[in-house]
Amino acid sequence: MRIFTFILLICLTTLSKAQTHRFVYEYKFKPDSTATEYRTVDMALDINPNDVKFYHYGNIINDSLNKKGGRNYNWNGTPAVKRNKNSYQNTNYEMMMDYFSYTTTDKMDWKLENETKTSGQYTLQKATTNFGGRHWTAWFCKDINISEGPYKFRGLPGLIFELNDSRENFFFKLAKSQKLEKTYDTSDFLEVFGGKKPLNLKIADLHKMMLQFFNDPMKDLRDKFDEVPPGTFQVGGTKITSKDQFKDMAKVMQNFLAKNYNPLDLTNAVTYPSIN
Repeated sequence: MRIFTFILLICLTTLSKAQTHRFVYEYKFKPDSTATEYRTVDMALDINPNDVKFYHYGNIINDSLNKKGGRNYNWNGTPAVKRNKNSYQNTNYEMMMDYFSYTTTDKMDWKLENETKTSGQYTLQKATTNFGGRHWTAWFCKDINISEGPYKFRGLPGLIFELNDSRENFFFKLAKSQKLEKTYDTSDFLEVFGGKKPLNLKIADLHKMMLQFFNDPMKDLRDKFDEVPPGTFQVGGTKITSKDQFKDMAKVMQNFLAKNYNPLDLTNAVTYPSIN
């Protein structure tokens, strides 16, 4: 584990003075639940005086470049949530056809186990819960009196160091801790992304839009086909000379969407139809 112990100890002794206490987790996950390959990225858990935020660490790097005049925005499909301190109500952010947000209440009941293990100088205790249609195992540290963890997971008597589901699709592992003197401003990439405020809607409405796109993913390109001179329309380097070509492209896109849809929370997942 790549936890910087000295930094973590400093954070613990000065937590009341810190405006943002950031924990960085290594997040390993399967975009395709039937495959063996994992993706690995870093995620930031920001604990602020009034709220808690969880998002891709790459946004911090891009935000730094943007403050110097850049235009670096990249939504990579990892979860992004925000909640008030000590709350189970999360604002979820999604970038699909547009930028969206929706609210969920994510209370979870933990079962504390007697099993413990060590991680460096820390003793971790095991806890389990069923959440989002999956069974989860967490390892938390009572010595760190922060009842938070990655994504929506919280409510244990200590900080979550490790977390994974029973099917081994998702793994979170604490990597490091930082103390920031000022509350970190995420307004340019979370509450607003690329200058666009999220459209707040109900999750059922979001599912409806996702299904509309899935059922006809080439609609926008097909509509534009008639607006350009014949023989000049290209998609991904392929020249399109007939609208019939969009049919095969649509099936490729549908297969990709279905294959790479493996959400953490299955209870709030859309159900894509089978592809003929």
